[in-house]
Amino acid sequence: MTELVMNAPEQAADTAAATSGVTVRELAEVPDLTAVCQLFDSIWQREEPGAGPVTPELLRAMVSSGNYVSGAFDGGELLGACFGFFGSPAKSALHSHIAGVSAKGMGRGLGFALKLHQRAWALRQGVTAISWTFDPLIRRNAYFNLTKLAADPAVYLPNFYGRMRDTINGTGDTDRLMVTWDLLSDPVCAAAFGEPRRALPSGEPVLLADAGGRPVVASADTPVVLVGIPPDIEAVRRADPELGTAWRVALREVLHGLMADGARVVGFDRAGGYVVSREQS
Repeated sequence: MTELVMNAPEQAADTAAATSGVTVRELAEVPDLTAVCQLFDSIWQREEPGAGPVTPELLRAMVSSGNYVSGAFDGGELLGACFGFFGSPAKSALHSHIAGVSAKGMGRGLGFALKLHQRAWALRQGVTAISWTFDPLIRRNAYFNLTKLAADPAVYLPNFYGRMRDTINGTGDTDRLMVTWDLLSDPVCAAAFGEPRRALPSGEPVLLADAGGRPVVASADTPVVLVGIPPDIEAVRRADPELGTAWRVALREVLHGLMADGARVVGFDRAGGYVVSREQS
């Protein structure tokens, strides 16, 4: 790679951090890793005390074996963190397991800054792809991953983690959408410098909400269809867990079914949902 290409990810990461008003850096020492665990605990709030997503001991072992932990700091305050590890084959790809931002850090672009730091770090290791999973019912995460970062959905994973029992996931199944981030692709390079993936025509809806907010599965003959999701599924789960489960079941039926048949998620309509092409690649 040319020096310009190699420096561009660092520049994009530095710009994102400066725009967010934070410093993003790798973490390796126990006090910093403990702070990361405390941050994750405060975000996910598991029902069982001490049953956070990760422990300082695990992060310490991961870092010591060459894996990735970073934090976003405003002065001395940790506002966001990201943790990833290498998958197989050895060190050819990175799996980004957890990224989280505190309530105080929301709305500042910290998630974007953390991911661009992770991208630059991975490229320095010779890694050109990062994967991660997210809850496909959370609209802001779908927009962030598919549009803001230009990641590509790869596979729908029903009940991937089992029941997690925390304030974000509730007590239901943990379906996930696995995405792949091709770090040197044209859409990802453009997104890194503030040009998100363009929205595509949405097509006819095959999943939408009725007047009461309940999911309705519809049929459409168009080559491109829209799979809708609620504006705020987390609020739905808190107010009406049964309705949250109904949306989980409906999305699994429709989006998982489409992807299993070879359809591709080609974009995300921020006002509606997943734009899916039925045309075979």
